[in-house]
Amino acid sequence: MRTEKVTLNGQQFFLRRWGKNDLPVMLCLHGFPEYGGAWEDIAPHLAHQFHIIAPDQRGFGQSWAPSDVGDYATGKLVGDMAALIGDAGPVTVFGHDWGAAVAYGLAMFQPALVERLIIANGVHPVPFQRALASGGRQAEASQYINVLRSDGSEDYFAKEDFAKLQKLFSAKMNQVWLSDDRLAAYKTEWARPGRLRGMINWYRASPLKIADPGDPIEPPPLPLDKLQVSCPHLVIWGMEDTALLPEATEGLEDFCADLTRVELEGFDHWLLHQAPERVAEVVLDWIERKSVATTQGATAQS
Repeated sequence: MRTEKVTLNGQQFFLRRWGKNDLPVMLCLHGFPEYGGAWEDIAPHLAHQFHIIAPDQRGFGQSWAPSDVGDYATGKLVGDMAALIGDAGPVTVFGHDWGAAVAYGLAMFQPALVERLIIANGVHPVPFQRALASGGRQAEASQYINVLRSDGSEDYFAKEDFAKLQKLFSAKMNQVWLSDDRLAAYKTEWARPGRLRGMINWYRASPLKIADPGDPIEPPPLPLDKLQVSCPHLVIWGMEDTALLPEATEGLEDFCADLTRVELEGFDHWLLHQAPERVAEVVLDWIERKSVATTQGATAQS
């Protein structure tokens, strides 16, 4: 692994890289409450075939962390990564958790930059919003978002050496992978000035509406025709996830014409840490099959 600081849209961002620079680019986007180092388990299993770029996204780690909620609007987060891709596009984009929101944003609004889209336990805005509005199990599982959005929550979650943030991070899921050394590394990133507020501002800036359990609400109107993914799309799902439930992806096919789903039993939201070799195997197998299909299609047409 090697690291680098770059300037994107006039602001400083911190990157981690694996693989040779002349290999095809795979942009890997972390979620909450992680940072670019979250890809260190899986990246070595992909780096023989891709030049992996894993940034600390806005508000996280060693990247720029503005304090205003408005600076975390989805368009601005997507703009950061569009600037990072630049002339290297189109590239493979791989997103997890909140990183999936940016990955989907790139695929939907900057399609020329995205060759293929891979999501691991992350959600498209429409199926997720519908699940949140229904007042069902996903709405119940997502009530913690209201806590995060509350004023001063960054101070609350920083207390007792981030004990409450760690508890939220665990959320009844398997944390065997979170060793003492790794937890110390996470705490170092959380403790950087302004970072915990920046991380939580992703939730505050989100327009998602969450119903109370058992009390459905009308979903806010969404521009459905603009929220389409045209590139090949792979969704890998750890089925034991207690934060994002399978219902959060119901109807995804309506927005992704070329969708492949792979369900992994026995793993949860943190499957990139729990099963990095297995996830990498799924990714590489899917890419190979798509490449073969594309070649065969081109041969048939000629």
